[in-house]
Amino acid sequence: MRRSYKFLLRPTARQAAALAACLEDHRQLYNAALEHRRAAYRKAGVTVRYGDQSAELKHIRADDADGQGRWSFSSQQATLRRLDKAFKAFFARVKTGRKPGFPRFKGRGWFDTVERPKVGDGCRWDSQPEHPSATFVRLQGIGHVRVHQHRPVKGRVKTIGVKREGNCWYVVLSCDDVPAEMLPATGAVAGIDLGIASLVTTSDGEHLANPRRLEASADRLAAAQRDLARTKRGSRRRRKAVARVAALRAKVRRQRLDGAHKAALTLVRGYDVIVHEDLRIVNMTRSASGTLQAPGRMVAQKSGLNRSILDAGWGVFLTVLAHKAESAGRELIAVDPRNTSRTCARCGHCAKENRVTQAEFVCTACGHTAHADVNAAVIILRAGLALRDAAEAA
Repeated sequence: MRRSYKFLLRPTARQAAALAACLEDHRQLYNAALEHRRAAYRKAGVTVRYGDQSAELKHIRADDADGQGRWSFSSQQATLRRLDKAFKAFFARVKTGRKPGFPRFKGRGWFDTVERPKVGDGCRWDSQPEHPSATFVRLQGIGHVRVHQHRPVKGRVKTIGVKREGNCWYVVLSCDDVPAEMLPATGAVAGIDLGIASLVTTSDGEHLANPRRLEASADRLAAAQRDLARTKRGSRRRRKAVARVAALRAKVRRQRLDGAHKAALTLVRGYDVIVHEDLRIVNMTRSASGTLQAPGRMVAQKSGLNRSILDAGWGVFLTVLAHKAESAGRELIAVDPRNTSRTCARCGHCAKENRVTQAEFVCTACGHTAHADVNAAVIILRAGLALRDAAEAA
């Protein structure tokens, strides 16, 4: 399996300045390559591709030895491939009729990652193995940077990336051949229903709480954003206000990810087969404001619902759950979510009137009563097991 590891870097002041300079030079390279493509097509109708720009790198590095020439050649190729990937995604969206979203120039603060795609070419993990108590990563042009390694790295390190988040620096390792950590079989199966009142409700009736991280930090975040709105653009005070807002949002993001890991681990340890809804979260959180010609209805309520769904972090949770299930040897099944909350688990009658309230389910045909989320989880489990049986029969 392939897995990623993320560790906090502890650079010196000089190394932090060099890391910032590295990001800035790669940002300028990205923007210059984008302008090259735009100008060539606009003026001569010529399409510039990744291979053409990669071939010019050696001349760029030779002409700017103290700038672009300081960094790893392969990392600069990775930056050019990043631009090429953005163009391929743009043309794919055009082809399918979606909103195109032409690649844009990266301003300061919008380019925070540099990838070194080949270990040994400008980077080396655990560069000082003889050190008794610390781990270091060597980066070309920066030196040996200390790493806060809080867990062992398994598998073979394939790529090394450096990422800036606020005032902190992180190293991201992508490893191949990571061994699976198989868990003992439990013989249990479960369907799970994702919600807002409870993040997860299982078909066994267990509820995993939704901590609502954004709601808990809403007052502090609102105060920080008001302070930001009062500042003058370009001022030192504004930079501090931006950093404070970013730090609060980053904390919410880390708390949400931590909660997703804990909830997913609870499910993976308890069940061999886990069935969930194949949710389209982007569609579910689409704005209801409409247009001037056709304005939406109940816009404020829909906005609050969207905020609650995103705060729950369903997408993050399902991603983490998929990774943990694969590593533990568990089976994960996604089913069509249509009518799962309207169907009676006893008689199968489907009607929107069955869902009396957010938490109460009363079947209008047989009178069956249950917690609405538990009833939906049972329906999800049955659909997943039926889907698995049909696949095995085929």
